[in-house]
Amino acid sequence: MNDLKNTKLVLVTGGSRGIGASIALEMGTMEYFVVVNYNHSKVHADEIVGQIISNGGNAIAMQANIANPEECRQLFDEIKERFGTVAVLVNNAGITRDRSFRKMSMEEWNEVIQTNLSSAFNTCQLAIPDMIENKFGRIINISSVIGQTGGFGQTNYAAAKAGLIGFSKSLALETAKYGVTVNNICPGFIGTEMVAAMPSEVLDSIKAKIPMNRLGNPSEIAKGVRFLAESSYVTGQCININGGLYM
Repeated sequence: MNDLKNTKLVLVTGGSRGIGASIALEMGTMEYFVVVNYNHSKVHADEIVGQIISNGGNAIAMQANIANPEECRQLFDEIKERFGTVAVLVNNAGITRDRSFRKMSMEEWNEVIQTNLSSAFNTCQLAIPDMIENKFGRIINISSVIGQTGGFGQTNYAAAKAGLIGFSKSLALETAKYGVTVNNICPGFIGTEMVAAMPSEVLDSIKAKIPMNRLGNPSEIAKGVRFLAESSYVTGQCININGGLYM
């Protein structure tokens, strides 16, 4: 991997499973070296790296809890020392701690805000100086339709995802003149393992609200990321990939 210093590098946070894994696989088909970040799922991250390599791409799995500023800094320092600067940053890492607001603990609030929103502050603060110097950068934040519509029992998650939208728009204004774009993708209900584990009657009720009458595929979100990675004149936008659920 020593010859990868001059290769454009993409970092996908939370890239070991679900939407993140599909994004990593999609970016692996482009001329990017893919860093698949994970926190706990090393086995799954290694599997994604193996698939990228078997398909002719280059990738490595790297562990870090990016909600922790020090771990995030260590991750970026190691990436830069070994492989070069991050050209495309995909902030995908996220968790849910759903509970009605009256029963929600401060711990459940803070954990979701730190993982889903503060982590983007951590990564962007470290990535942007090099992007500005290189006069090239793509920051793609994975928000959610819940950040646009709200969700019952999801005040923490909705606040984090809505915050990510405002964060991205403001950052886009500050970085556009340097050739750096900042955008959001807002997925609707996507057929990940987490969603598939819902009771069938719940899934049926969700699908009934979606004009396309189906869940999205993780690969459809990955195609949206690819579009934004290849786009030089799109910034500060929310790309809604939700089957018509929110327009």
